[in-house]
Amino acid sequence: MYLLRDPRSQSPGNSTPPKDSAPGMSNQSEERLRDALRAVIDGRTVKRAKHDLMYEGRNVVSLFVEEMERSGYIPTAVGDVKVEPGERVPAFYLDGTVAYFGWVFWEQFTSWKIRKLWGSVVKNAMGDWDIQIPATRKTVIYANQSLKLEMDIEHPPEF
Repeated sequence: MYLLRDPRSQSPGNSTPPKDSAPGMSNQSEERLRDALRAVIDGRTVKRAKHDLMYEGRNVVSLFVEEMERSGYIPTAVGDVKVEPGERVPAFYLDGTVAYFGWVFWEQFTSWKIRKLWGSVVKNAMGDWDIQIPATRKTVIYANQSLKLEMDIEHPPEF
């Protein structure tokens, strides 16, 4: 799990500064924190997995959501994500102050039985997705459909 302890990580991304700083933070401190959050979101300098969204005793979930939306991640449900079998869409699921990264994709059981779901990249002891959200649930996830990728539907755990 990536803890937001060092907000000085360098990350490309939207550099639009916030209009007001978060309570108790200077504009410079908040911008460094936003840089760290963008590093989590884009996954270039920080592995996207399970991330604690507490920083120095402050809940930074709202800042994370703002940065996700600036990066093209929109709130939606798994069933509403436009993804075809053989494709995957990156998405985050928020559980309190923890953000989980995963993918919306189609899991194939047999040649005629498949299901659409969001699966976390965090795996359980059996090697399966630790958290799964099926398309039938209305749980809010934040997905970026513009970052859709191809995948091998025969071997989804390998992505």
